[in-house]
Amino acid sequence: MNAQQIPLLKKRLVYPAKTTIVAVLALLCAQVVGLPEVYWAPISALIVVQSDFGSSLAMSWHRLAGTALGALVGGLLAANFGRGVIVFGLGVFGIGLLSAVLRLERPANRFAAITFAIVLLIARAKPAWVVALHRFLEVSVGIVVGLLMSALWPEKETSHAIKT
Repeated sequence: MNAQQIPLLKKRLVYPAKTTIVAVLALLCAQVVGLPEVYWAPISALIVVQSDFGSSLAMSWHRLAGTALGALVGGLLAANFGRGVIVFGLGVFGIGLLSAVLRLERPANRFAAITFAIVLLIARAKPAWVVALHRFLEVSVGIVVGLLMSALWPEKETSHAIKT
């Protein structure tokens, strides 16, 4: 490796380092808080972390709004109507309608439907509303850590000559 390749290698290692740190921090935060399914926090942090803070903020809003909607609808439907195929289909459609009424964009609708599916379809011993609340909190921890990392460690613009 020659001396000119070292700065290029360093630039290419910044993003993997940043994503590793954000994932580990989110996991540790979820463990400290005592959340049952801690893996959702680092997954959310990895989804939220973007190349610039503005993109991270927009992604965070979609993820948070969608997760809240999906957790709410999933918890309510599972608790009141069970976990059947018809309830699932009506729930996904209902989330789409609610997203349209609330003027949520497609990314938020997508996160809502995913959260709804996780809350409704994965049977657990705890009541559905507890599962829904935990899911929302686990995702929220990841969002906060991802946003903090994006704000505290912004990515620098790279020239077109350097492809990562």
